[in-house]
Amino acid sequence: MDVQQSSRFTVTHSSKAVSADQRAVLLADPGFGKLFTDHMVTIRYTEGQGWHSHAIGPREPFQLDPACAVLHYAQEIFEGMKAYRLEDGSIAMFRPEENARRFNESAERMAMPVLPEEVFLEAVEALVKIDADWIPAGEGSLYLRPFLFASETFLGVRPANEYIFCVIASPAGAYFKGGKKAVTLWVSEHFTRAARGGTGAAKCGGNYAASLVAQKEAIKHGCDQVVFLDAAENKWVEELGGMNVFFVMDDGSIVTPPLGGTILPGITRNSIISLARAKGHEVREEPYSFAQWRADAASGKLREAFACGTAAVVTAIGTVKSVDGDFTVGNGDGGIVTEGLRADLTGIQRGTVADPANWVRTL
Repeated sequence: MDVQQSSRFTVTHSSKAVSADQRAVLLADPGFGKLFTDHMVTIRYTEGQGWHSHAIGPREPFQLDPACAVLHYAQEIFEGMKAYRLEDGSIAMFRPEENARRFNESAERMAMPVLPEEVFLEAVEALVKIDADWIPAGEGSLYLRPFLFASETFLGVRPANEYIFCVIASPAGAYFKGGKKAVTLWVSEHFTRAARGGTGAAKCGGNYAASLVAQKEAIKHGCDQVVFLDAAENKWVEELGGMNVFFVMDDGSIVTPPLGGTILPGITRNSIISLARAKGHEVREEPYSFAQWRADAASGKLREAFACGTAAVVTAIGTVKSVDGDFTVGNGDGGIVTEGLRADLTGIQRGTVADPANWVRTL
């Protein structure tokens, strides 16, 4: 292994890196979340010492004690972000500063140490640079997963005193099988994602674990994703298992559920709101009930609906199923507003559309 020092990180190059020929075969159809690059970033935290042992090295398993705190009390958070290969061959990331900020908001909610934003950004960029050859060509991207977990060995119910921050990377193709086609949703009647005062606004593993039984129910009913209603009244639309949701009305206005502690403040969500307003759409962040969703779809007032997130970007919603029956949104296959916003967002991310807000960070 080749060991060197790069900025604050000690860099150890993997001696088992995948060959260029083998990598080319793998990148022909990377899928999502199943293929990983050669390296990873790790930084350790110890109470009283702070952050230390900044390292970039071969991707390899962790050795964890059976009493490791994360295995018992689920102190864990993560982020999802992407790196893209631009037409000129350079590499860009989309609003990584927002990921760094949200990461620390999640850390504070989960009683975990805050990682300086400049260190978060340096760690992510360093991994992208060392594994740049893993970025797929065309519409593919390199999906980045920074995460933090409690690594202390103890069984007392309190915040841990030791943590590990890590970044891994995964070449990514389409999130949904079939690419851009409209997805079908199942409305959960029995399960909720989050309640006020809970961890709904934090990007922690527990939120996703709690959604899996509802997602399993959705798949059983032939749906791609589950949509959750609020925990208090079981009436208001909140978000999907892993994405925010938008509704496009016949007057061109757009509605999305408001943030309030139960919905993840998506970076793609925020970007869509800004892009839509710049295009002249009125965007209202206000409560929208499932009953109103059904009625507006039936009357034609609702023309389009779409979900958005880092992994799927913007995906049209075609059909909605529930115990009370199914209904179709618009023509069942998206629409011009959804496609226009998707084209604008992906164009900015890949450097083919003007970036007036300076969202793109070139490495």
